[in-house]
Amino acid sequence: MEKIKKLFQTTKTKRGTYSIGITAAVVAIVIVFNLIIGQLPEQYRNIDVSSTKIYEITDTSRDFLDKLDKDVDIKVLAVKEESDERISTFVSKYAALSKHLKVEWIDPVLHPSVLNEYDAQEDTIIVSCEDTGKSTQISFDDIIVMDMYSYYYTGSAAESEFDGEGQLTSAVNYVVNDANQKIYRTSGHGESTFSTTINDLMDKNNCTVTEVNLMMQDAVPQDCDLLLMYSPEKDLADSELESIRNYLSGGGNVMILLGETNSTELPNLSSLMLEYGMESVDGYIADTQRCYQGNYYYIFPKLSVSNGLDSGISSEMVLVINTHGMQLTDAQRDTISTSAFMSTSDNSYAVTEDDQTEGNYVLGAVATETVTTASGSEDSEEVSEDEETEEAESRLTVISAGSIIEASITDTFTTLENTTLFMNAVTANFDGVENISIEPKSLAVEYNTVQHAGLFSLAVIIGLPLLIVISGFVVWFRRRRA
Repeated sequence: MEKIKKLFQTTKTKRGTYSIGITAAVVAIVIVFNLIIGQLPEQYRNIDVSSTKIYEITDTSRDFLDKLDKDVDIKVLAVKEESDERISTFVSKYAALSKHLKVEWIDPVLHPSVLNEYDAQEDTIIVSCEDTGKSTQISFDDIIVMDMYSYYYTGSAAESEFDGEGQLTSAVNYVVNDANQKIYRTSGHGESTFSTTINDLMDKNNCTVTEVNLMMQDAVPQDCDLLLMYSPEKDLADSELESIRNYLSGGGNVMILLGETNSTELPNLSSLMLEYGMESVDGYIADTQRCYQGNYYYIFPKLSVSNGLDSGISSEMVLVINTHGMQLTDAQRDTISTSAFMSTSDNSYAVTEDDQTEGNYVLGAVATETVTTASGSEDSEEVSEDEETEEAESRLTVISAGSIIEASITDTFTTLENTTLFMNAVTANFDGVENISIEPKSLAVEYNTVQHAGLFSLAVIIGLPLLIVISGFVVWFRRRRA
């Protein structure tokens, strides 16, 4: 016993015992800390370290959820432990932003009847609102989007986008609102069609887009919330022009995006714009100051946005190419107010084959007019003294650069705000509606690029190890001499 007692009284034994005690204390602290962290809600336990910040929720969704005043149920029909962790993490983070959101995971393996109850498949999110009686479904495949084009080249589909925020915000917006917006897109004039990106953003804003040929109609449909004309190549017929004028005089909303064909070559369309104080100029617009890498026809316009057009706009970086221009003039009626929200710099030119005219040119403008109509009438000319009247605001929006929503720009330069400005211009036509369409985030692998990689590699592979060896030798030599 004396030998054992003396063994524990040595300096080495005391140091060893102290080390063991410190190690045990640190292990205990780590275990207790992990137990405490494990009890925290899931949205606080997960930190977003992804390069594209897929869990980061935009101010658009945060503002929308702050104003949410109806209870919304989010039922996830999936086995949580087997589901993609990115989806489960995002759903928990999203639901934590509002007390009106309630999330429930239902295992369809243990409760197979739930699939029949909701007429849904496994790995589906059901979003519903009891107050409105509306519900919608989101498939996991709509959140983690696969690039099917890669299948034809590599034999396997790769993940391309994460659209958790866009899908959930759109679904919640749909179920809490009673009405959808009806947009009629004109046809019969060689118009362009929307890209997949724009169609998806329209759906996320609960906008139903339907084609209409005004040559086959005697008037703009009565349920039309917005009449949209996208890059027409041919002019309006006289009867179509009259229908649009009557629609505007009844408080309607019209939006025109000009394309390669200048409106000066479309006299009826040009006359409608001129009536509201917008005059087209000949030629393509070149901007020597606000251009993309020295290409004067690739323009970053100056934005003067407000009254809903500024929602979600932060960088004010919008790119348009090969665009025509306009200049604001006096409208034909004093009741019309016209203002520009997108224009070039002063160092711009309208370029034709024969001339280059310097000036400042408007690329986007809005004209509004308060009109008086008979109750239930679409035509102000029908108002008589005996009829009850009401006031409405008509709105004509013209963007002279149809390229603002071309897929070649919006899908290539994803950091630009082209689609945000366009959707703001669309939703500004609807009372009480804000643009809440949110684009998906890329899941593509991002690579770091290093200038002078050869020198950097030499420094890391040879220089750094050599420095460590020399430092170690210096320390060893000093200790040996001591």
